[in-house]
Parts: sequence; C-alpha cells; structure tokens
Amino acid sequence: MIAGCRDREIVAYRAPKDPPPADMPGRAASGNPASAQGSMPGAPTDPAMAATAVPTATGSDLIWTAPADWVSKPASAMRKGSYTVRGEGGEADLSITAFPGSTGGLLANLNRWRGQLGLAPLAETELDANCARLDAGDLHLVVADFAGQAGGKPTRLVGAVVPHGGDTWFFKLMGPDALVAREKPAFLEFLRTIQAR
Repeated sequence: MIAGCRDREIVAYRAPKDPPPADMPGRAASGNPASAQGSMPGAPTDPAMAATAVPTATGSDLIWTAPADWVSKPASAMRKGSYTVRGEGGEADLSITAFPGSTGGLLANLNRWRGQLGLAPLAETELDANCARLDAGDLHLVVADFAGQAGGKPTRLVGAVVPHGGDTWFFKLMGPDALVAREKPAFLEFLRTIQAR
C-alpha cells in the first residue's frame, strides 16, 4: 500500500445509495444484505460503512483500443472506461477501473469476482490453476475466467488485473455465459492493446 501513497493527490467521490424498499428494511433492492458493494475492489462490506468514499487511482493512465463493435459508454467517477458488448445472448458490461495500491492483493480481488458469480473463494494454492499470465508490452496482466450464476442466470466473467505505477487496474467483462465465452478471444486481443500513456 505504501507504493500507492507517493505524493499524489487522492480524489474520492461519494454517490448516494438508493433507499431500501419499505417492506425490507436494511436490505438492498437486490434482496441481498444492504451492501452489494463487495463487488468493487476496496469497497466496504459492512453496511454501516456504505457511505465510505473509495479513492480511485490518479497516477499515470493506461490506453487501449477496443473492438469496433463494442459500444463505448461515458466514463464515470469510478470507471476509467466502459463498454456495452451486445450479442444474441443479450448484453455484457465491460468495466475499466483503477485504484491505489494493491487493493488487498490478487487473491482477494479474484475471490471478489468469484463472489459476484456465487462461487466459493479460491485458496492461495489454487491461484495458478485458475488464472493465466499475459504480457502487453511492459505490462504484466493476470487473466481469470469464471462461470457461475448472477441473478439466477448463467453468467461468465473474464477479467484482467493489471498492476501499473503503484495502482491496480481492473478490466472486467461480465454478462450472459454464452455471450462472454464468445467474446473472450476479442477480450484477450483487447488486453494486448493496453499500454502505458
């Protein structure tokens, strides 16, 4: 974490939560306990901490070239980039985020993704069997592919964790299982275009 605290200004953003439904006090609209924020690296999991700001990375940026058929969406306070990927199976979401430091480390971040799909966490000894390494120029990416359930539907997540300049970048494509599986080769080619600005 010290590497992420070099003389850089950290910018934090606060976004208001939607109020819980009246008939389910203390629960989010999804029906899960009132913090579904565990899906975001560095996000609090305690409902009492839901208003805690999460700092985003402010160091040097990465750039990339997305496939022509991915539809760019506006970036937001939390996202450095965002795309919709459409296909016969519906739509998948490609998010690009970056946070200071290691955000808990590789194992914690992969397990956070697995949790989004209702999968059991990995042990440290299972990491190598559940991820691949990919180099894009001077960048070293860890790529994972997990299939499970989200909202009661078969869902797949392919993602990459990219340490860069004291920050950690996350490139995550998540959506219907068949659609994301079909888009995986394009996603891997997309990852190979990433470079430091």
